[in-house]
Amino acid sequence: MGWKKTFSGLEIILMVLFILVAIVSVVLIVLLATGEPGTELNDGNGTPQFIPECPNIQESERVDCCPDGGASKDRCAARGCCWFPVSETNVPWCFFSKNLGYEAVDVQNPTQKGFEVQLKRLPAPSLFGKDIEQAHFSAEIQTQNRVRFKITDPNKKRFEVPHEHIKPFNGPAASRPNYEVELIHKPFGFKLRRASTKKVLFDTTMGPILFADQYLQLTARLPSHNIYGLGEHVHQNFQHSTNWRTWPMFTRDAFPNGGTHNLYGHQTFFLCLEDESGMSLGVFLLNSNAMEVTLQPTPAITYRTIGGILDFYIFLGNSPEAVVKEYLELIGRPAMPSYWSLGFQLCRWDYGSIDELKATVERNRQIGLPYDIQYTDVDYMEDKKIFTYDLQNFRGLPEFAIDLHNHGQKYIILLDPAVATSARISGQYHTYELGNKMGVWVYEADGRTPLIGEVWPGETVFPDFTNPVCSTWWVEECAKLFSELKYDGLWIDMNEVSNFKKGSAKGCAVNDLNYPPFTPSILDSLMYSKTLCMDAKQTWGAQYDVHSLYGYAMTLSTEESKRPSPSGKFSGHWLGDNAANWNDIKWAIPGMLEFSLFGIPYIGADICGFFDDTTEELCTRWMQVGAFYTFSRNHNAQGYKPQDPAYFGANSLLVKTAKHYLNIRYTLLPYLYTLFHQAHISGDTVIRPVLHEFYSDPATWNIDRQFLWGPGLLITPVLDPGVSTVKAYIPDAVWYDYETEVRINSRKQHIDLYLPADKLGLHLRGGHVFPIQQPAVTTVYSRKNPMGLIIALDDNGNAGGELFWDDGEARDSAENGVYIHYQFLVVSGLLTMKVLKNGYVDPNNLMFEEIKVLGVPAAPSAITVTHNSSVTAVPFENFQYNTDKKLLHVTGLQLQLGQSYLVEWNNDVYPEIERFDCHPEDNSNQAACEARGCIWKAANNPGVPWCFYPRDYGYITNPVTNTPEGLSFQIKKNTAYPVRYTNQSPTIETLQVDVKYLDNYILQFKIYDPNNKRYEVPVPLNIPQDPATDPSKRLYEVIVENSPFGIKVKRTSTGTIIWDSHLPGFTFTDRFIQISNRLPSKQVYGFGETEHPTFKHDLNWHTWGMFAKDQPPGYKLNSYGVHPFYMGLEDDANAHGVLLHNSNAMDVTFQPTPALTYRTLGGILDFYLVLGPTPELVVQEYTALIGRPVLPAYWSLGFQLCRYGYENDTEIKELYEGMKNARIPYDVQYADIDYMVRQMDFTLGEKFAGLPALVNQMKSEGMRFIVLLDPAISGNETSYPAFDRGVQDDVFIKWADGSDIVWGKVWPDYPNITVNNSLDWDTQVQLYRAYTAFPDFFRNQTATWWHREIKEFHTNPVEPEKSLKIDGLWIDMNEPASFVHGSVIGCRDESLNKPLYMPPLESKHLGLSHKTLCMESQQFLSDGTAVRHYDVHNIYGWSHTKPTYDALLKVTGERGVVVTRSSYPSSGKWAGHWLGDNTSAWDQLYKSIIGMLEFSLFGISYTGADICGFFNEPTYEMCLRWMQLGAFYPYSRNHNGKGSRRQDPLAWDEKFQDASRDVLNIRYTLLPYLYTLMYEAHSQGSTVIRPVLHEFVNDRTTWDVHRQFLWGPALLISPALDMDSYVVHAYIPSARWYNYHTGEAIGVRGQWLDIPTPLEQINLHVRGGYIIPWQDPSNTTAYSRENFMGLTVAMDDNGFAQGSLFWDDGSSIDTYEKGNYYLATFTVNKNTLVTNVQHNSVNSTADKLRLGYIKVWGGGNLQVQEVTAVYNSVSEPIASFVHNVTNQELVIYVTNKAYFMDKPIQVTWKTKLQ
Repeated sequence: MGWKKTFSGLEIILMVLFILVAIVSVVLIVLLATGEPGTELNDGNGTPQFIPECPNIQESERVDCCPDGGASKDRCAARGCCWFPVSETNVPWCFFSKNLGYEAVDVQNPTQKGFEVQLKRLPAPSLFGKDIEQAHFSAEIQTQNRVRFKITDPNKKRFEVPHEHIKPFNGPAASRPNYEVELIHKPFGFKLRRASTKKVLFDTTMGPILFADQYLQLTARLPSHNIYGLGEHVHQNFQHSTNWRTWPMFTRDAFPNGGTHNLYGHQTFFLCLEDESGMSLGVFLLNSNAMEVTLQPTPAITYRTIGGILDFYIFLGNSPEAVVKEYLELIGRPAMPSYWSLGFQLCRWDYGSIDELKATVERNRQIGLPYDIQYTDVDYMEDKKIFTYDLQNFRGLPEFAIDLHNHGQKYIILLDPAVATSARISGQYHTYELGNKMGVWVYEADGRTPLIGEVWPGETVFPDFTNPVCSTWWVEECAKLFSELKYDGLWIDMNEVSNFKKGSAKGCAVNDLNYPPFTPSILDSLMYSKTLCMDAKQTWGAQYDVHSLYGYAMTLSTEESKRPSPSGKFSGHWLGDNAANWNDIKWAIPGMLEFSLFGIPYIGADICGFFDDTTEELCTRWMQVGAFYTFSRNHNAQGYKPQDPAYFGANSLLVKTAKHYLNIRYTLLPYLYTLFHQAHISGDTVIRPVLHEFYSDPATWNIDRQFLWGPGLLITPVLDPGVSTVKAYIPDAVWYDYETEVRINSRKQHIDLYLPADKLGLHLRGGHVFPIQQPAVTTVYSRKNPMGLIIALDDNGNAGGELFWDDGEARDSAENGVYIHYQFLVVSGLLTMKVLKNGYVDPNNLMFEEIKVLGVPAAPSAITVTHNSSVTAVPFENFQYNTDKKLLHVTGLQLQLGQSYLVEWNNDVYPEIERFDCHPEDNSNQAACEARGCIWKAANNPGVPWCFYPRDYGYITNPVTNTPEGLSFQIKKNTAYPVRYTNQSPTIETLQVDVKYLDNYILQFKIYDPNNKRYEVPVPLNIPQDPATDPSKRLYEVIVENSPFGIKVKRTSTGTIIWDSHLPGFTFTDRFIQISNRLPSKQVYGFGETEHPTFKHDLNWHTWGMFAKDQPPGYKLNSYGVHPFYMGLEDDANAHGVLLHNSNAMDVTFQPTPALTYRTLGGILDFYLVLGPTPELVVQEYTALIGRPVLPAYWSLGFQLCRYGYENDTEIKELYEGMKNARIPYDVQYADIDYMVRQMDFTLGEKFAGLPALVNQMKSEGMRFIVLLDPAISGNETSYPAFDRGVQDDVFIKWADGSDIVWGKVWPDYPNITVNNSLDWDTQVQLYRAYTAFPDFFRNQTATWWHREIKEFHTNPVEPEKSLKIDGLWIDMNEPASFVHGSVIGCRDESLNKPLYMPPLESKHLGLSHKTLCMESQQFLSDGTAVRHYDVHNIYGWSHTKPTYDALLKVTGERGVVVTRSSYPSSGKWAGHWLGDNTSAWDQLYKSIIGMLEFSLFGISYTGADICGFFNEPTYEMCLRWMQLGAFYPYSRNHNGKGSRRQDPLAWDEKFQDASRDVLNIRYTLLPYLYTLMYEAHSQGSTVIRPVLHEFVNDRTTWDVHRQFLWGPALLISPALDMDSYVVHAYIPSARWYNYHTGEAIGVRGQWLDIPTPLEQINLHVRGGYIIPWQDPSNTTAYSRENFMGLTVAMDDNGFAQGSLFWDDGSSIDTYEKGNYYLATFTVNKNTLVTNVQHNSVNSTADKLRLGYIKVWGGGNLQVQEVTAVYNSVSEPIASFVHNVTNQELVIYVTNKAYFMDKPIQVTWKTKLQ
């Protein structure tokens, strides 16, 4: 029963009053919180319109709502803004509310480029009218470090800047960008975060985004106050003040006098250093309209521009320098200047006459001033008319120019843009008349009437350089003048554009362009002041929009004149018409630093000042610092005293110091020129802020009275009058005074630097090599002088540098390869002068004649020079050592420019990277270290050993015996040092060394005990029968060093030392052997099997253990196999390979020397070196030694399915039927151990009783079947033939005394038990796992036993119905793995299982027997020799593989396939390999590529990873991406573990199945190409899965590529490898490439490309120049092999392509060896395809192989008219073809012909013109 309450009248009244009070309270609280009075804006009729939201906004975060000034409470309210006066006058009283701006109404995420958002303006008052109600926001994820944000009007085209270098971005969006974007929907804004740190870098939510027709505003919160850039202004400091400073930008002819007004240029880029990490961002607004930016203390920036769009590019970098590089990649990197333009230059406005000009030149020549360039200003012209010269006052000017040239000098003239309308003295002014005729002027608003203004010549018109016709006119006028006056460069001025009239001679109309509703805080606050009317018309648009682009457009036109120009993308810059005062000399440095950020490295100020009379002191100091401006020009104005150096007198202090520092400049010009080259190719800064190099030091963040040349030269000028001491900052590095050559003791501190009137502070940074040249009075002469090097050593005694050298004038010499490029490297007293490029021959036969080395700790006893293997000692009198300075000065050298040299001086320092670890064991300490005779010294860097060997620690060489076949000698331990170990591992005092020249490309050196037989690896190698006895043909030379003993192997063609064991620490004891090798470079690939995060090794003190183990892949976890082989890639792109043929437990340590150290626990040292010289040849030579990869059966290249955990044969049958019904290509089905009885080999469980019949059915339908076999055999059965016969045949591993089997435990269970899977693993092993015995596969009887067991499993002699007709074998657990450590009873010899030195293996504390057998277990080689498992453990899997392969072939009578988990060099002769029990994780996708690339080096071509992962469960996206990647594994198998959900294609939805089918159809289509690659690997040793660097080794970018790979030379696979990745950032090597899916050339080469990659696609590209054979796919290869063949011809740039096809029956044994195969080559030249049968056998089945299709890609855009074919010598037309001239694909169909591939075929196609 319910109850209802009724209220009294009083109660109701009280309730109503309570509600009213509550409402009033809420309103009061809101008003109090917002600080606003309780009033509303209304429309005058009382209707509420807008209530600003004004929370308590911090003062520093207020965004000014009255940027036009005149703020008042009423005006603020009218704008819908917040009013709150404060005492600080800089802080806005009127500021924007929080409910202004836009809201997002439609988000399209993602798009091809990034994402898009439709915006709608929030209802609010307008600031300046004409608000755009609907806006469009787009984000383009252009690169990993660059994002573009753009806000436009979707309904109306607005002006956008037409930049010549910035091209439209068409996608795809970059994958894995280093930033994240967060959108805020209302009010709309976005936040950009750094992905790695989550720091917000650019946050637009602080203020509203405003977008009106003539007012655009955006505010962004920044990560720090370290803001640099924006221009052009005079910034008195490089680091911006964020104290409410507003800077206008609008190009203007104004004086740089220190105000905040706008100057000549328009630079919207700024850089922000985030913190001490160096991480930085750059922001570029691509907008040319008048604007202003305000910096405020938040820190934040507000942009206000009055037109165009908001078009932001934001750049991320790990350093400020990296950000500048990113910016310049977008806008264009600087061009190379002419070498002479780096010389000193003289100019003045108004020499008055040619006589005064000549006198100036002559007096400066007379004082011997280094001086390259003379200018003339506007006064050389006739009445200041451009393209003329004054025939009266400057008569003889052409002859004057010739005289300059005769003295090695250059001549530059000024050109202004404005053209006089008046006639010349002699009559018609042709320049003006032609311009009129061609219509090249800027027009008034009507677009027809030339705008008239006034500049130097009087009444003028103004060229419209945005008009292509104007460029033609300008170039022609330049050419005419040059024909008369041989100038060398052009100086373009007054191009802001400057006009002495306001707007025009007629004034300017009153409209919104000339008088916009908002005018930024520009000079004079008038848009057309000193320039043109804003409504004037140019081709690109109204002057209002393009005004600030006038100088840019003029530069483009001037560049077209092809006269030598300095730098920038097209020009250099000077900092304008400064004045002769001490402020301007200071402010020039921030100006230069800013233009370095802007990408204009050729920069300087007018030395000694333009306006006013200079003083001698000021001019002296300015000449000193100006000698280090990149653009070094002394220039002054009309009416002031001359200020060229000679004017002050030949003996003046000014002349002396000017000559001194200019001579230093000219000495260092090779260094400066090299810096410009680096700027040109990679965007490095030349004039460099100190903070760019030392960003981790906050003291450098505001340094702008010092600057750097590149990274190495610090310039500290005197910038104040009457001063001889300067407060200078010394950054944290080693520094040497350039002039005294002494190292200064200070670092990371301010010092008082004494600089008297004749001195400037110059310091060289340690760690750098500076190329120099003897100076002369001009660069023409200095370039003929001897060269040299100044080497400034760092703390470790190292240094590096470069030299770029060309003819100094030719355009594009770098692009055309016409140059010399040196790399200099100094390590431990060895200078390597390596020529990286020698494409230019200098006519002056230049030599490096002197080398200065600063910071050498002790006098060297000798100096040698090595050139082309010839070693020459430098005479003692040619080198001097200054003890006080620590300076080594070498003279009298004759090192020819363009040749490589080694210069070595002896010293005894121990830099950290030269330390070799003497105590790699745990618990290193000083006492233990010194007990070994080693040195103990703390290190500054992580990973560096504190205990390290003395330099002579090791062995001493006895006399060497030379024979034509090699070298032989003994070495003896240096007894000055104690033995390492005593009883357990005695030192072997005397060793034998044999060096054998096995062939011209391969050598062996072997170090062993001559007195006692030691274990040697019983893996046979293919040693060449005939040694290389002719030294002239050998690719190498062997040098033996004496003390300590070491072997050096030198590549004879380059002189590169590719092996150098002349290092301390060589140790040879019974159970510990160590040898180190100095590497020729830091490019090392290989060593395994371990999961490596990169293909190229990181050499920063990493140690990798190698010991075969049942260990799933993981970082630094030793896994299943052992491959002690690496490939080294030398810096000149030659390659070599090194194998250590040793099977004991070992490790290798990489260190940044670069060097590596081997440590192995036994055996001998048996090294093999192959010389390549290409990476691909290295692999071919290596596999010639160890054995070529097996040729797998054709069907084994099909897709394969496996799962650990199939419940029964019914599940396999259902899977098989499902795959058939889904039409997903699929050739091989597996059964894991669950098919067995209790996981015992050679048994069939009850649930799989129907498996033999199922296998027979599948095989009848074209399928194949593979089962798993483990080596371990159960020993707890009453009747188990495999074990019983094994015991009878004595095949199992036993203890050394032969007493019993060494019992382990693996998968087999005890009989008659029920496994409780809920128990922990160790308990299950103890309770349920049976004792297992391990076959010793070295023994001949074991191979016989194994073959018998496999045979009877395949063909059961007792129960034929149980015969399992397998086609291949998968051998697992053969490390060997055991679930107990050592044995079920432990181990007997702890010294072997826990050796004195334990490599850094997984669970190293548990010893070598962890998860395997006891090391003392005894095995027997095939010859009966007893060996310890300690020695052969790593080759157990190898020993298991060949008997398995042999048995399979014998049993099946076919080739089949064996897949092994554990491998060793030469395992690939018999088996493939999968990369083990991986995990369903995204990182495993790219790591699988690295694994395959490494196994390609190891000679195992048939490789792959478990697709979708073995452990854990993949996501849908991960598994689909993995299916796409796995479709291009040679061994393509989807496999997962027990307990996880199924992951085969049928386990997912129809979309997944469709995508799987599509990608597998591509694989099956390409199988003829893949099979041909497998044949080439088998016959020649080439790689199948090929690193990109193997094909493009001269492209250094490819050296680090490991997220892409090739199939052979021609198919590039660029998969998506990351979650939510729909754009792949792929490297496109330098070749023509075609999109496999479209057949269209992509038009990109030698660069990174962001490729759109939707979920259903993998990126495939075919390389031009290759022909790919293919075949129509089917569900299995049995059927696909019967289909039509096709050829895809991908033309190269020359219209050529080639390819080949190998074919056999796909399964017979040794078809290649027996000649039972078909081999054809294909070539296309222009328009004819020819097939050439190289070999054919009646058994090849090629007579059934029928050609059906020919696809020609890149065949041209002229329509093909006819196609003819010649087959069996009969010519006939082909009527069926389609030619798409758009994508240039020609498809020829010959399916109606009987063209069989065993006969030659020729096909020709013709256009009308052919």
